[in-house]
Amino acid sequence: MTDTRTALITGGTGALGAATVSAFLQAGWQVVAPVRPGTAGRLPAGVIAVDADLTNAEQVTAAAARAAGDQRAPLKAVVNLAGGYGGSGLIADTPVEDFEAMFAANLRPAYLTTSAALPYLVAAGGGSVIFVSSRAAVSPFPGAAGYVASKAAVLALAETVAVEYRKQRVRSNTVLPSVIDTPANRAAQPTADVSRWVAPAEIAAVILFLASDASAPTSGARIPVYGQA
Repeated sequence: MTDTRTALITGGTGALGAATVSAFLQAGWQVVAPVRPGTAGRLPAGVIAVDADLTNAEQVTAAAARAAGDQRAPLKAVVNLAGGYGGSGLIADTPVEDFEAMFAANLRPAYLTTSAALPYLVAAGGGSVIFVSSRAAVSPFPGAAGYVASKAAVLALAETVAVEYRKQRVRSNTVLPSVIDTPANRAAQPTADVSRWVAPAEIAAVILFLASDASAPTSGARIPVYGQA
């Protein structure tokens, strides 16, 4: 079954982003992806790229309006993939600037994108918002307080959206990956057993399901996507 609908997907140029964008395109969705200027060529073919700084409210608002601008394919899904990782040692050794930088990378883009898109989802009769948090949000590890706390905040934001917009038929769910099998993670952990990691395509399939009508009864869920980790 194909969908004549649009998904707004952030972080589309990353490893998980490319897999997710491709999954939506293959399922018949129209995909709009906000990207940094000059990076649109890293997106899979068929994606509508919009230059935007995801920490800039005006630019994110414009990207959401572009995603909702095709009446033949209403905006029905928002996928918040953009984010980053940073470790700075134990809490007492972490400068507050490094701690706050993780919130700027992980929480601010998700908040701005979701808040800009929600009125369009409501106007379209409902839709789905999917967030990417982390296993670390519910099972912290030492040395990355800003990352852990910001990903926990993303989880809290997602669950707040689920509560606030339930009556407007907007669903909100979160996937929590363990270590994702990406080139960057392989380079950072050359001796790790990558067979235990979760593949981007596996996570993308879960995200696509959460955006689809097949998951209509599901909102406010925390979905573990840990692979064998």
